[in-house]
Amino acid sequence: MVPGLWLNEGGQSATGKLIEHVVQGHTAFPELQTKSAASAQSIYTYLNGHLDLIKKSLPVGFLTVDLHVWPDFHGNRSPLADLTLKGMVVGLTLSQGLDDLALIYLATIQAIALGTRHIVETMQAAGHSVNTLFMCGGLSKNPLFVQMHADITGMPVVLAQEVETVVIGAAILGACASKDFASLQ
Repeated sequence: MVPGLWLNEGGQSATGKLIEHVVQGHTAFPELQTKSAASAQSIYTYLNGHLDLIKKSLPVGFLTVDLHVWPDFHGNRSPLADLTLKGMVVGLTLSQGLDDLALIYLATIQAIALGTRHIVETMQAAGHSVNTLFMCGGLSKNPLFVQMHADITGMPVVLAQEVETVVIGAAILGACASKDFASLQ
C-alpha cells in the first residue's frame, strides 16, 4: 500500500452492522428508541449509560458472565477465513426488557473485541509484534467499544484526532489513483 513499507491487516467485516442487527432485532428496541429520543441521546449512548445503571458495583464487563455471542453471523474474515461460519448466542433467558437488550449489546461488543484478540494472537504467533491497537471509524466513537477492546486485548488503544479518518483515507487513495498525486505521502 505504501512503497517500502509492509502492511498487515486483520479485519472483522461489518461489526457495526452486527451490533445494529442485534440491537434492532431485540423486542425491547422500540422502548430503547423512545427512551433514547426522550433523553436526546443516540441509542448506543443510551445503552452505554443503561449498562452503567445496572452494573451496580461490578465492572461492566462482568455483566455478561452467563451470556456469550459468537459474532460470525456472516462468516469469518480473519483469522479463520471461513465464510461458512454462522453466529450464535448462548445464555439467553426469557427476559425481553431493556436490561436484556443492554446485556446482549454488551456481549456482542465483547465478542467483537475477543475476535480482535484472536486476530492479534494469531499475528503474534506468526512472528509479528503487536502491542497497540489503532482504531478509527464509527465504532471508535463508542467509548464502551473502545474500552472493551482495551480490556480484552490488554493493549492501549490509540484513537485518531481526525473525526472522519476513513473518509480522508478514501480521499487520499482516490487522489493517488486518479494520478493527481504521485504518491500517498
